[in-house]
Amino acid sequence: MTRFATGCPWSLRDLGEQQLKNIARSVRVYRVGDLDTVGTLSAPVSSAVPLPDKPSLAVLPFSNMSSDLEQEFFSDGIAEDVITALSRYPELFVIARNSCFTYRGRAVDMKQVGRELGVRYVLEGSVRKAGNRVRVTAQLVEAEAGNHVWANRYDRDLADIFALQDEITEAVATAVAPAIADSERQRAMRKPPGGLDAWSAYQRGLWHFSKGTPDDNALAEGFFQQAIDLDPSFAGGYTGLAFAQTRATGVYGKRSLAESENSTLALARRAVTLDGNDAEARTCFAEQLMRRGDYEGALAELELALAISPNLANAYGVLGGVLIMAGHPKKGRAALEKSIRLDPRNPNLTVHLLNVAISFYMLREYNAAVEAAKRGIRSYPDYSNMYRWLAAALGQTGRIDEAKEALAKAIAMAPTAFDMFVRRRVPWHRPEDHAHMLEGLRKAGWEDQATSVPEAQ
Repeated sequence: MTRFATGCPWSLRDLGEQQLKNIARSVRVYRVGDLDTVGTLSAPVSSAVPLPDKPSLAVLPFSNMSSDLEQEFFSDGIAEDVITALSRYPELFVIARNSCFTYRGRAVDMKQVGRELGVRYVLEGSVRKAGNRVRVTAQLVEAEAGNHVWANRYDRDLADIFALQDEITEAVATAVAPAIADSERQRAMRKPPGGLDAWSAYQRGLWHFSKGTPDDNALAEGFFQQAIDLDPSFAGGYTGLAFAQTRATGVYGKRSLAESENSTLALARRAVTLDGNDAEARTCFAEQLMRRGDYEGALAELELALAISPNLANAYGVLGGVLIMAGHPKKGRAALEKSIRLDPRNPNLTVHLLNVAISFYMLREYNAAVEAAKRGIRSYPDYSNMYRWLAAALGQTGRIDEAKEALAKAIAMAPTAFDMFVRRRVPWHRPEDHAHMLEGLRKAGWEDQATSVPEAQ
C-alpha cells in the first residue's frame, strides 16, 4: 500500500522492505517525489544549477567491482583523496565529497549529474581486485555533451594499500587537471572573440601563450588584457599578462627591461591581492621577485604556492629557475624535472627547458648542456635565448663552427634580448654566472666591444 505525506509540495512514497547493498537485513525504503495534478507520484523535479565562472568538476564514488566488501573502503578512499587533491588547484571548482557521494550505487546519467551539481566535468571510476593485484580505471566526461575528455587504467600490486592509494590518487589528479585545461582552451577557441567572457578570454590567452612564438605571445597579451577589462577582479588575467610581458622582455626582446619591470611586478602583486589563495598568482609574483634578484622573497612565495597547490607544475618550474639562479643548479634541475613530469605541455615549458640547459652549463657539464639546449630548440625553434646558451656550451666543448652558427642565430633573432643578457647583466644573474656565460660566448667567437658590463636597467 502506498501512503503519501500531506501539507507540502512533495511526497513520501513507502516502497516497503528492500534489500540494499552492503546491508545484511532488509530496511524500509521511502522515495521522495512530486504529486502531479491528479494526485499520482512523479519523479523529483530538479532545476539546473548554473555553472561557475571556471571549470567545475564532480568526482563520483569509484565503483567497487570486487566481491570483497572491504574493498569499498579502498575505492571510497581513492575518490575522497582525488577530490581533496583536485580541490588544491586554484583554477578548478570542485564539488565537495558529501554531494558527490549521494550518487553512490546509482546508475547515473552524466547530463543529469552536471545539471544537478552545476558542473561541466564528471570524473568516474572503478576498482577491481584480483588476488594481489588491483586495477583502477578512471574517465573524465564533459557532462553536457557526454564527450570523453580523458581516460586511463592503473594496474598495481597490493603490497601497501595506503601507499597504493596515494600513488593512484596523485596519478589521477595530476592527469585530470591538465586534461581539463586542454578542454577549456579548446572550448574557448571555438567562441567568437566578441563573445568571450573573462574566463574564456584568459583561456584564449593561454592557448596563444603556449605556442611560444613572438606573434602568439603578442596575441596572448591582448586576450589577457581583455580578461582584465571584462572582469577587473579576476586574478588570472593579471597573472597571464605578467607572464606574457615577462616573456616579451626576456625571450623576444620586444620590451626593454626598464619598460616592463614596474608593469609586471604591479600585475603580479595585483593578482595576489585579489586572491591570496591563488597558487598561480603567487608563482607569478615569485618569478617577478626573482627577476629583481630577490631569491629569498621568491622562495617564500613559492613555499606558499606549493602549500596551496602541492602539484602545481608551474610552481615547480619557477622554483627550479630560482634555485638555479641562486647557485643551486642540481636542486633546481630536480624541481624542473618534476614540473615537466607533472605537465609536459605547460605554457612555460620554453623557459623550463632553457633552465635545464643552464643548470648543466653552470655545473660545467657542457655536453649535457648542448643536448638539453638542442632539445629545447627542437620544440621551440623561435626561442633566441636557447641559441645563446647553446653557443656558449658549444664554445666550451671546442665545437667552434657549430658554436658560431648558434651565436649568429641568437644575435639575429633577438638583438635587443642579446644585448640585455650579454652586453649587460640582468639582475637575476649573479656576476660569477654572467662571467661564466661570457667565457663560453667568447670561445664561440663573440667579441665584446664594451669596456665594462653594466647591469641591465
